[in-house]
Amino acid sequence: MWLIGALGAFVVIVVPALLARRLLGIQAGVLRVVIAALVGIAVSGTVIGPQTRDPGRSTALFPLMLGVGLLTAMVCFVVLDLVATGRRFSPLGLLRSLRGRLARARRYSEIVTIVGRHGLAPYLTGRARQTEGTRHQQLARELREALQAGGTTFVKLGQLMSTRRDLLPEPYLTELSRLQDRVPPAPWPQVEAVLLESLGAPPQEVFAEFDREPLAAASVAQVHAAVLRDGTRVIVKVRRPGVDRLVERDLDIVGRLARTLEQRTGWGRSLGLTELAHGFAAALREELDFRVEARNLTVVRRAAEERRDGSVVLPAVHEELSTERTLVMSRIDGVPLGRARPDSPEHGAKLARTLLTALLDQIMYDGVFHADPHPGNILLLPDGSPALLDFGSVGRLDGGLRASMVGLFLAVDSGDPAALRDALLEVTERPEDVDEQRLQRALGQFSGRHLARGAAPDVRMFTDLFRLVADFRLAVPPEIAAVFRALATLEGTLSRVSAGFDILAASRSYAASRFARQLEPGTVRDAARDELVTLLPVLRRLPRRLDRITGALEEGRLGVNVRLLADPRDRRVISELLSRVLLAGLGVFFGLLGVRLLGMEGGPEVTAGLSLYGLIGYHLLVLSAAVVLRTVHTLTRPLS
Repeated sequence: MWLIGALGAFVVIVVPALLARRLLGIQAGVLRVVIAALVGIAVSGTVIGPQTRDPGRSTALFPLMLGVGLLTAMVCFVVLDLVATGRRFSPLGLLRSLRGRLARARRYSEIVTIVGRHGLAPYLTGRARQTEGTRHQQLARELREALQAGGTTFVKLGQLMSTRRDLLPEPYLTELSRLQDRVPPAPWPQVEAVLLESLGAPPQEVFAEFDREPLAAASVAQVHAAVLRDGTRVIVKVRRPGVDRLVERDLDIVGRLARTLEQRTGWGRSLGLTELAHGFAAALREELDFRVEARNLTVVRRAAEERRDGSVVLPAVHEELSTERTLVMSRIDGVPLGRARPDSPEHGAKLARTLLTALLDQIMYDGVFHADPHPGNILLLPDGSPALLDFGSVGRLDGGLRASMVGLFLAVDSGDPAALRDALLEVTERPEDVDEQRLQRALGQFSGRHLARGAAPDVRMFTDLFRLVADFRLAVPPEIAAVFRALATLEGTLSRVSAGFDILAASRSYAASRFARQLEPGTVRDAARDELVTLLPVLRRLPRRLDRITGALEEGRLGVNVRLLADPRDRRVISELLSRVLLAGLGVFFGLLGVRLLGMEGGPEVTAGLSLYGLIGYHLLVLSAAVVLRTVHTLTRPLS
């Protein structure tokens, strides 16, 4: 008997919840199923239970009791899913994350205090008034000071935003570019522990000399001078102890803030803060892993050696001593470009041309380039030549994107708005409804303002270009965006080196020389050989295919087969749309039929006061409500 009772309890309690989960198509864990089952049996027992005390009515009302339990369980699942706001919701996971939430609470309080102290709270809640005039200057300064007080992650975030001329007005770019990433050095015992763990031995055993006082200390790493056993002078870059945990905690907070701001504020949605936060988190995690920087530097150095280009000095990586937390490189003595002064205007112009040519060569030939060429990452050596440092951030371009960039540079050189439009659409992801004629007119105005002969290019040129791209909703791929940011950063660097340096004229000269090199006999011969090797299989098959086509045409058998809805995505969208319409129609049909049956008089009596028509009507109403709930749930999900 107890087995039969347990089986009956299982049917009454659990089956409606499992069926509800199946009908809704929700991925729910065990705990959520149990919650829905308990809520369903409680509601059905309260509503229908008192009516089943009469043995004569219990059998007839039992299916209705299960139906009410099913309907209540579906409502419970929908509510829990809405609470989860589109994310997979697991109460057990929520309990496990309680400790992390408590740890974040203190950090949240610190951030809220900083935000309130600098008067930024209204802008984070969407209640701020329109900002204009001199208020922009003050707000930009308060934002910079707040990010500086926020620590490592927020300083890095501000430095990244200072390069996004397509997103922020000029006052914010100016202020954010002043963010300083300088902190007191970490205590030597902690640094020594990191070196011991990374190198597998104390630093005094690995190096002949090791300076405990760092040459520079930043929030992510600090740099020490050392000498290898063979007498080679090197630089040892050591990640600060514990910085990875602090960065992960703050990145989690940045991601949550970005999602909240994108939901609550118009400016957050217009900037696409969630996507920006994801990109920033990926870049910062790469910066924490020095193996990534070692690989980047090795690739750029090998590419320069293949081109036999020694105009810019690059440090050499000692890979056998470099790990995730330490990076050992050859030491280069020089003065940071931000503090250096060229010997003469001619030297400054030559230095600017060298840096621009080196970056363009990396972009156009190598496909791997330094993505952050600001003055702090460039050294001026005693012989007057430049050196590039810090390859934690690089950009990569495949062959197709490099060819598109060449077309863009040639279009800039010609100043033809139509060619510039075609080249810009080739390097961006165009929306389907882009107005090409209006885009061409806007590019014509841009060309007349910034690309005309004798025009003096400045930061405003990059700002206007980014604004134009944003206005026409052209999605710039991250690789191309990295090129634009690198060139915009280099433009500011070159203006320090050589006042009045014409980066546009130098770029035009570079594009012309590259095009001329492509027309040299050796280059043309090599390109023709490569293209011929690629085309040979096609040429072998061409005569046979032409013969089949002409034969079919002669015999009247030539046809064109066009398949509608050949794309699986189109079929899936139409299928889901039809299923939603059918579900809604079925729900309405069952509801109307149930109401009609409840209004009918007569019919066989199931129990006292309940006819068969009424019993069927109640079941149809429950079924109608279940189908409608299913439809409402699917409507809250976008079409695939």
